[in-house]
Order: sequence, then C-alpha cells, then structure tokens
Amino acid sequence: MTRTPRSAYDAARFVLDKLREAGHVALFAGGCVRDMLLKREPKDYDVATDAVPERVRAIFPRSNQVGAKFGVMLVRKYGHDIEVATFRSDGDYTDGRHPDQVHFGTDREDALRRDFTINGLFFDPAGEAVIDYVDGQADLDAGVIRTIGDPLQRFAEDHLRLLRAVRFAAKLSFEIEPATSAAIAAAAPKLLSISPERIWMELSQILSAPSRAVGWNMICRLNLSRYLVANWQPDASRHGVVVRRLAALGEAPVPPVLGLAAILVAESSGDLVQLTKALRMSNREGNALGWLCRALSRVHNPGTLELADLKQLMANEHWPSLLLLLRADLLASDADLAAYNQMTARASKIPPDAVSPPPFVTGDDLQALGLPPGPEMGGILDELYRAQLGERITTREVALEFAQILMDRLENR
Repeated sequence: MTRTPRSAYDAARFVLDKLREAGHVALFAGGCVRDMLLKREPKDYDVATDAVPERVRAIFPRSNQVGAKFGVMLVRKYGHDIEVATFRSDGDYTDGRHPDQVHFGTDREDALRRDFTINGLFFDPAGEAVIDYVDGQADLDAGVIRTIGDPLQRFAEDHLRLLRAVRFAAKLSFEIEPATSAAIAAAAPKLLSISPERIWMELSQILSAPSRAVGWNMICRLNLSRYLVANWQPDASRHGVVVRRLAALGEAPVPPVLGLAAILVAESSGDLVQLTKALRMSNREGNALGWLCRALSRVHNPGTLELADLKQLMANEHWPSLLLLLRADLLASDADLAAYNQMTARASKIPPDAVSPPPFVTGDDLQALGLPPGPEMGGILDELYRAQLGERITTREVALEFAQILMDRLENR
C-alpha cells in the first residue's frame, strides 16, 4: 500500500509538538504565519522556541547547526527541513547584514527585532491563536508593508531589507507605507555594500514572479535601481517600455534570467558581460542572458532566418524563453504579433528529431579522409552540419562527398 507523503506542515507540527512535550514554548513564526492568514500556501514553515540550540540538539539529535551563532537549527522530518530558531534580540549590526551578537530572550523580543510587521507574527496551532506584538494583523488587513519600529534603523541594520520590502509589496500586491517608503529611498545607496550574490538572489525572486513589472517599477521609483550594480543605472527614457515588456511576459513565473533580459535587451554585449560579472551570476546564467538578448534581434525577422539558424536557436534550452521575450517585446512596443506568429508557425513545422540530429559526418570521418585535427577541421564540420540542418544534405553519402569537396577546396587555396 502506498503511503501518502507527509506535508511540510506535518513536519513542522511534529517538531513543534516535540518541543512542547519537552517543556518548551514553541510557535510557528514569520512568513508561514503571514501566508496562512492570507489564505496562501506557505512555501515552508519556521518554528520559534525558547529552547536554546543545545536543547534543540538534545531533543533532535540529528539536527544541523545552520546558524547556531544566531540560534538557528535545522531539523529534518518527513523529508522536509524545518528551521528552528531560539527567541532572541539582536545586538548591533556593523556589517549592514548580520547582528554582531544575539541574546536569547522572549517571543516578544523576537518579534520586535524582525523586519516588517507582517513578518513579526506568531501562531499557536494548538490554541489556533495569533500572537501579535507589532500590529501585523492590522497591516495584513490593510495591505501595508511597514517596518517594525524606526524604518531608518531597520534598514541601517540590514540593507537587504530595502529589496525585501519591494519583494513583499509586489508579491502580495501591498503598498509600502509612506515612512517606510521614504526611508527606503533615503537608504538606497546602502545597497552597494551588500554582496552582489545576495542582490541577485533578491532580484531573481522579484523578476521571476508574476508581479515582476510592479516590482521593477517600485525598484526604480524608490531609487534602488541605480544602486543594484555599481556604475550602472537603467535608462530612464526606456522605463515605460521595460515595465510593459516585463508585464507582457505573462502571469506565470518565468526564469529569473528571462526577467532580467526583458530589462537589458537594449544593452550592448560588452555592458551585458560587465553586468553579469558585477552581479556574480553563474556562467550558465550569464550565457543565457547574453544569448537571449543577442537572439532577440534575429527572431524579429523570421522570414530572413535560414532554416539552419532557426534549428540552432530551437536547439538551445532557452528557446521557450526567447519566444516569450519576442512576444513581450512586440507587445511592449505596440507592434502587432506577426513576427511572433510567423516564428512559432515555422518552428511548429519542424519535427523534434530534426532540430538537433546527430551529424552525418564526424571528426573521425574527416581524419579517415586524410584531414588532420585543427581549426580547418572544425570549420568544415560546422559547414557540413549547417548544410545538414538546412536540408541541403540529406544522406551520409552526400555529406561525405561534400566533405571531400571542401577538403579539396582547402588544399587548393
């Protein structure tokens, strides 16, 4: 009999109940409480407790110290990782990201050290009671993003909260209340002190979400865009078309690189390389971004695209993203969708096994014909494969004959 997999909630409830059985206070905390109250399915569940890390380890011997310095342990149950954090208050933040020291305390102290009121809530599932020290429920009801306490102090503590505020506002369709909004704009230059990897992580979540256009518009309006990457800021004259392009990507999540490509399509290749390096994107992400931006101009004129070129585009794993980008770019420019419709029609007529077939001729074949390895071999293989993709060569025999012709031509240069 197949056993039904246990959910993340089941895992978190098991952990919470075990802590209580051991005599500790334990509550659901943060984002999962926010999402439950908004009738959204939480992505994960966090547990906050008065048990110090040593006690958590004693109750759950296989738990991992992912952040024991900050009172954070990871407990795995039913295939889910549950973060268990000890109630704490934070000391000074001298690096603009993490507290220098923490002091274990009460649930109230723990709520007051958090970022936004909507993330400062606790929930007791046993009594089905919300514990709210920060008026977070009122802000949830009003659809408002507000810091807990002085916004300037909160953003001085952790500069990444500037982008987190935008992410939550865009994701939840909330407004950032005036004092918090003003503090974000004032503190915007502090983003430059955050590691590029963390910037890209937050930006990825904003640009991949269905609310990406709202998020980017907010980033620009709050003066954050000019501090995402040192020595770069988006062209204000293109802001409107960029926002429309992001919106036109559709109402489903998209790869983060596609969202970024929608912003950067007008940048030069050199600038794209510099931006990917500045954000410390992975090579795979950087290559995808460059490919999308370069390929967009080619698919704008599908009638002039040779069959071999079309197949090579289709063989790229980011081909579906390229089609979405083409459609969004046309819509953002108030152009008709003729190019998109023609491109998708041409592509639909190509069988999947014809997009990237095995080559008729390999390097071993050319060596057997007397051509040594080297740049000339690579050039001939490329020409042969393009002829195959373009269906000018349809059999191995013809391909070998053409290879001999190309080799003879090379020898007679």
